[in-house]
Amino acid sequence: MRVGLFSCLLPNVLLFCIAWCSSLSAAPPNFVLIFTDDQGYGDLGCFGSTTIQTPNIDRLAKEGRRFTSFMVASPVCSPSRAALLTGCYPKRVGMHQHVLFPTSTKGLHPDEHTIADHLRSLGYATACFGKWHLGHHPQVLPTSNGFDRYLGIPYSNDMNHPDNKGKPKGGFAGMDLLWNDPESTLTKWKTPLYEDYHIAELPVDQRTVTRRYTQRAIDFITENREQPFFVYLPHSMPHIPLYVPDDVRDPDPLNAYTNTIEHIDSEVGRLLNTLDELKLTQNTYVIYTTDNGPWLPFKHHGGSAGPLRDGKGTTFEGGQRVPCLVRGPGVPAGTTCAELAGTIDLLPTVASVTGSNLPADRRIDGVDISGLWTGEQSESPRQEFVYYTAQGALEGLRQGDWKLLVKQPSRRQKKNPASVTRLLFNLTDDLGEQNNLVDQHPDLVRKLEARMRELDAEITANAREPWRK
Repeated sequence: MRVGLFSCLLPNVLLFCIAWCSSLSAAPPNFVLIFTDDQGYGDLGCFGSTTIQTPNIDRLAKEGRRFTSFMVASPVCSPSRAALLTGCYPKRVGMHQHVLFPTSTKGLHPDEHTIADHLRSLGYATACFGKWHLGHHPQVLPTSNGFDRYLGIPYSNDMNHPDNKGKPKGGFAGMDLLWNDPESTLTKWKTPLYEDYHIAELPVDQRTVTRRYTQRAIDFITENREQPFFVYLPHSMPHIPLYVPDDVRDPDPLNAYTNTIEHIDSEVGRLLNTLDELKLTQNTYVIYTTDNGPWLPFKHHGGSAGPLRDGKGTTFEGGQRVPCLVRGPGVPAGTTCAELAGTIDLLPTVASVTGSNLPADRRIDGVDISGLWTGEQSESPRQEFVYYTAQGALEGLRQGDWKLLVKQPSRRQKKNPASVTRLLFNLTDDLGEQNNLVDQHPDLVRKLEARMRELDAEITANAREPWRK
């Protein structure tokens, strides 16, 4: 009787053991997050550009998924990056009031839980190669925020160590002069390159940073190919001033922006080829996006928002809707997702696809969009998105197709209720935000504005302090 019972149970036991061993042998996925600076929605071939050739980045669209309603949480650098890494609106982590400078005395608090912190806690090797812009003090550099290694410019590449003084004149005419003089990266700027906690190069040769960041990423991936890894690759370009290596430089300043994006594309190609050669492609998520929209006043040194209105520094879609591509395990090739999502959703999504839990001791604003990555969900779990200005002021809300902006008067205007401008757009019908529907939908305007203020009140009440020197 006992023998018979054992013989009946044996097949099930064997199946369980096989399944258990199989689960143990399944390698956790790797992550490569490529994050450019000031790249417009219309600056990639796969997002409609007919003037910039991006075959390598377009490869991610062919082999993965385009996200066409993908938002960043601020139209400028530092707040946007804080949101990306923490899954929070910048105001929640005290990083909402514009960008940091070499004289700034605050940064992203090391107690915040970043994507790097999360993955390192799971045994991942983590590295950041590129622009940080969340504080240059040792207490808040990448190596204090979850990254094992760091190489990069700690703030924007148009900032000088140590006090941001002595910079060449700006404007597109000034950028033309710099482009015509490639050596200006060494003679006109005092921008530092950091290695972990220390300045390794001053001034940094900006002609080579895109290539060097990529090479470091390639070396790190190669070194850690036998274990899970997370590479955060936030390129300093195409933020002005634009520089590329001498061997690929187009001497015509009218082609400076195109030349820079196409150089980034070539470097993306080198990285993708490395994943292929190391047989890591099938188990690696590659995410490509940018921190905010194009810096339009710089004309041919700035990008294009494509069909979107305005650009960097504004809460119009051109300032905060950015191109996003995701390729990786379970992501259907050659597909497009038009559902609302954003960089604040990456942390909870990474946690989901790694089968891990986020800390329960803090609130974040991101939601798990892994179902959108795989196409298993047709509707986004993100139903709302709050818009804050570059200075961190509350300015808008999106719910579904509807977007409300409540713009306060400028300093030159009288501060009275009549000078507040309300704009209501249906983004499905009017992606370019040209038709203000406030008068046609007064009840909806009141509802959206009330909800906008309710969400902001919660964020404000539960905001956490940044690190301060």
